[in-house]
Amino acid sequence: MARVEAGLRPVDLARMAGVSTQQIRNYVDAGVLPPAPRTPSGYRRLDDRHRRALLTYRALSPGYGGVTAQSIMRAVHAGDVPGALALVNQAHAALHEQRLSLEATGEALEAVAAASPSGASAPPRSGLRVGEVAARLGVRASALRVWEAAGLLAPRREPGTGYRRYGPADVRDAQMIHLLRQGHYRLPQIRPVLEGLRRTGGSEALRAALAERREELARRATAMLEGSGLLHGYLTGGPDGARGEGPAVPAS
Repeated sequence: MARVEAGLRPVDLARMAGVSTQQIRNYVDAGVLPPAPRTPSGYRRLDDRHRRALLTYRALSPGYGGVTAQSIMRAVHAGDVPGALALVNQAHAALHEQRLSLEATGEALEAVAAASPSGASAPPRSGLRVGEVAARLGVRASALRVWEAAGLLAPRREPGTGYRRYGPADVRDAQMIHLLRQGHYRLPQIRPVLEGLRRTGGSEALRAALAERREELARRATAMLEGSGLLHGYLTGGPDGARGEGPAVPAS
């Protein structure tokens, strides 16, 4: 995109970025873009700083998420560059924690998948009630009911009373759901994992789900790297803004 010196209108920047004019106004009002002076007739006047701020925000969003990207840009334009960098650091730390959690979840899932449903700690033949399974997992009984409503669990019912009874395979599945939920898997993502385990008796579906999640984290890390690069350029007047019109980074 060619460098623009001055005299942009919101509609000009909107056309460059492929967003609505109202969105540009919203970004200015929210502090995502720098404050915009107005003409005597009240129209906003934008310049190259606004173009570069918009590019920076849009580069930050895929990796850091829209909410965090907005918070970063607002901090920058409020003159709180250390606060903006702290938000960047927090996002990277959270991504690292998710990666560690994923690896721990993978190890635990492999162990659960490999264990026989009829091991030494298996439920009695009569099965466990919902409260007993919840206590084993350390979750609320309502969570088990939600998983059942989503089609992930199907415990048998006692004749007459209708109480749920969880057999060995049901308890194993509940353990796997619980571990996957701790690894930030959504319920629709868990279904093929359970179906694969039930169908094959192996952990192929588990490995595929974990590999997909690792790829997702890698894509996000790459997006964060790209976004932080543009943020650095915006703060220092780097390659995309060679005249240093962005907010200055405080000297150490």
